Amino acid sequence: MPTKSGRKPLTKERVLEHAIALADKDGIEALTMRKLGRALGVEAMSLYNHVANKGELVAAMVDRVVEQFELPGDDEPRWDAAIRRCATSAHDLLIAHQWACSLALLPSDMRVVGGPRIRYMEWLLRRLREAGFSTELAYSAYHTLDSHIFGFTLWQLGHANAARMLVPSGDENLEEWAARFLEQMRPQFPYLAEHAEQHMAATAPDGRQEFEFGLDLILDGLKKLRRKG
Repeated sequence: MPTKSGRKPLTKERVLEHAIALADKDGIEALTMRKLGRALGVEAMSLYNHVANKGELVAAMVDRVVEQFELPGDDEPRWDAAIRRCATSAHDLLIAHQWACSLALLPSDMRVVGGPRIRYMEWLLRRLREAGFSTELAYSAYHTLDSHIFGFTLWQLGHANAARMLVPSGDENLEEWAARFLEQMRPQFPYLAEHAEQHMAATAPDGRQEFEFGLDLILDGLKKLRRKG
């Protein structure tokens, strides 16, 4: 309900919503309590009624992203399909909120028992164990899947940023610069040039397709191990 001034009341939900929007737009480093206060139309000090400090705010922002990972229940009886849905939803969310990927890996995100990251870990291990994987196989499978979800996403984000930084300033666009660079590379590094051309091709898989390619290789390998076990 709006206040007498006509503004919506300040709630933790609104604080998180605006903080995430600012981080998505400008990056987590650019997020300050003062800037967030301006976006909400309040003094920065008002924010401390809802979060103790910026560290607590960022932790809550990461929790908000991770808690949106899809964790299928009994409506998806197939363990591999359930894990695939979880992994692809996590990848999509971490690409949409690029600042959250590395932060979700910090130990501080797992201090609260029952927090979103802990629930995700428990869900993934439970699906593996209930699918028939031994304790030892579930241990290795969990780390392989988790490292693909977060590791591939970090790699994808890093390459996207590197591509933007590679192009020199000026009027030359990315395609023109890349074509000239490839011609210089080709005599000495023909296979790398060939690989780079695949990146530039209009038919090249996007990041989501590449993520799913690796994910399906992992799941197919786990199915074979499960049958052997």
